[in-house]
Amino acid sequence: MQFRTQIPIPKSNSLLDYNSKVISLGSCFAVNMAEKLDYYQFQNSCNPFGIIFNPVSIEKLVRFVVSEKQFTEEEVFFHNERWHCFDVHSDLSSNSKEELLMTLNSILKITKQQLLEASHIIITYGTAWIYRATESDEIVANCHKVPQKQFAKELLSIATITESISNTIQLIQSINPEAKFIFTVSPVRHIKDGFVDNQLSKAHLISALHASFDFRLSAVTYFPSYEIMMDELRDYRFYTEDMLHPSALAVDYIWERFKETNIAETAYETMDAVATIQKSLQHRAFNPASESHQKFESNLQAKISKMVSQYSFMKF
Repeated sequence: MQFRTQIPIPKSNSLLDYNSKVISLGSCFAVNMAEKLDYYQFQNSCNPFGIIFNPVSIEKLVRFVVSEKQFTEEEVFFHNERWHCFDVHSDLSSNSKEELLMTLNSILKITKQQLLEASHIIITYGTAWIYRATESDEIVANCHKVPQKQFAKELLSIATITESISNTIQLIQSINPEAKFIFTVSPVRHIKDGFVDNQLSKAHLISALHASFDFRLSAVTYFPSYEIMMDELRDYRFYTEDMLHPSALAVDYIWERFKETNIAETAYETMDAVATIQKSLQHRAFNPASESHQKFESNLQAKISKMVSQYSFMKF
């Protein structure tokens, strides 16, 4: 007897394996999936400019990277005793203007090299709601706790999002024509926008993505993170205490669906071996000096050495 419906997800035409180089961009759910890739020691980079929620801000940063733009003093500002940039997350904010600019321009350079080498780009959109700075009329990625009266809130139209998605892909393909794309919509609920407006936002993102591609024919894949959360995991026990973010169990489940549809089966054996090492590294001995623990440590180091000899990029 079935007590839930399972979303059928077609297997991707461009599966990830341990030769893949992945860049993940977007919302905090992009971080959840990237943490899984990191755990299994895939070659993965996530959100070099921090968490970014809306499509237009992601496109803008990709444009900066591809065009080799440099951030200048005009694009940073001082607020609450810190220097910030409206185009990036507050995690990158600094006490020093010079340090912030140096960091941002270094990230631009590093990210371009990563885009040039990437086999897969995973982009997770969080919201279609944006904030536009009234003084500059520019869409910001992060308000940095600047008073809300300095921004106008807007909902991106489906047409605008569709154009932004197309621009993002074209920009990346202009320097890396072989890159494959995996798009998804974050299952995190943005209730600060209101219950109805959160659903409207997700609907705009999903509609724009499906208006952009025939996923059966293109080098672009859609992975239904949001739909899995809404239809397969439609119970509050799959949320954290804030009732907004997927719980660890939900993230694990969505990851398993991602694995079975977007990761090559040839990688599974290595993933299992990596997981065994990761679990062993978390082991805490009652008696570190005991002979049995010394033997355990010796076996563990042998496993790590063997794995690193096969995959030099792995770091435990």
